[in-house]
Amino acid sequence: MPKTQSLEQLRGEIDQIDSNLVELLNQRARVASDVGRLKAGQDRDFHVPSREREVHERVARLNQGPLPEEAFRSIFREIMSACLALESPVKVAFLGPMATFTHMAAMQQFGLSAQLVPQKSIPTVFEEVEKGRALYGVVPVENSTEGMVSHTLDMFVESDLKITAEVLLEVSHDLLSRTGRMEDVRKVYSHPQALAQCRHWLEENLPNVPLVDVASTALAAQIVSEDLSAAAIAGCSAAEHYGLKVVRSRIEDQVNNFTRFIVVSRKLAEPSGNDKTSILFSVKDEPGILYRMLEPFARRGVNLSKIESRPVKTKAWEYIFFLDMSGHVSEAPVGEAIEELRSFCQFLKILGSYPKAR
Repeated sequence: MPKTQSLEQLRGEIDQIDSNLVELLNQRARVASDVGRLKAGQDRDFHVPSREREVHERVARLNQGPLPEEAFRSIFREIMSACLALESPVKVAFLGPMATFTHMAAMQQFGLSAQLVPQKSIPTVFEEVEKGRALYGVVPVENSTEGMVSHTLDMFVESDLKITAEVLLEVSHDLLSRTGRMEDVRKVYSHPQALAQCRHWLEENLPNVPLVDVASTALAAQIVSEDLSAAAIAGCSAAEHYGLKVVRSRIEDQVNNFTRFIVVSRKLAEPSGNDKTSILFSVKDEPGILYRMLEPFARRGVNLSKIESRPVKTKAWEYIFFLDMSGHVSEAPVGEAIEELRSFCQFLKILGSYPKAR
């Protein structure tokens, strides 16, 4: 019969394992620093997303439990983020301020050791990356309840940046205030998208309270931190950041409320084996054009996951189309279908091929 270990013995065993982990992590960091020096000598990119995917996939194959795969993904994201910071800190511009959902998406993608720099608007995020002051930019592009973020789509008409990744984040909204009491709420601040996602709850619970649009959920929390009579709709990170109390939690109307964020950079991503490609294009308004737009993809069995139209701002009643499809542009069915579509487009731009979000 096996001998039962005491609590002190088990804690001693954990301490020894932790000591081994510290040594191994520092050993990994030293090798990563050697990799950084080698890359610098060969003038190669410090950050290689495809290599990060390989590490995650290899760790997932090695994992035999009891820790779940997502736990290892989170752990190794931070390990790689910290090691990469020793080589060259990854500077990431995101739609700020701090404690917004976009900030959370940037941390989920790049880890806490990345240099995350908040920007005041979506155009300034693009500008930071275009001018090389940031390696990547993170902006929202779509919400499962309220649809596409038009400002992001409009940026791609003029910008040559590429989508290199997407991040899906479950969005849960809380009503926050300094006092935590519903009876103290005389006005509610939040971003228009957040207010729209909580519309029915607000109508039922605060029907006569004015709603005030602001630039972000974090700015709403900041305003409310100085006003006892106001409440903000924001996430839990904003409550922690600005020292607010939760009046009501999870007030969003739809339970499955997700926002899709995109990561933009100046380079195309390499194929990962499970990719998505996004394009934008415009066509002449003529009979049968919608059929001819879609037919090249249907004939090759390319799955289209989204089509969105936006009006051309310089011409009345003309439209630009955004299309998402499964596959990488380097793969024959996708690349051939896009080239056939290009033949009758006024213009066509490949926005990027990038790994599908988990």
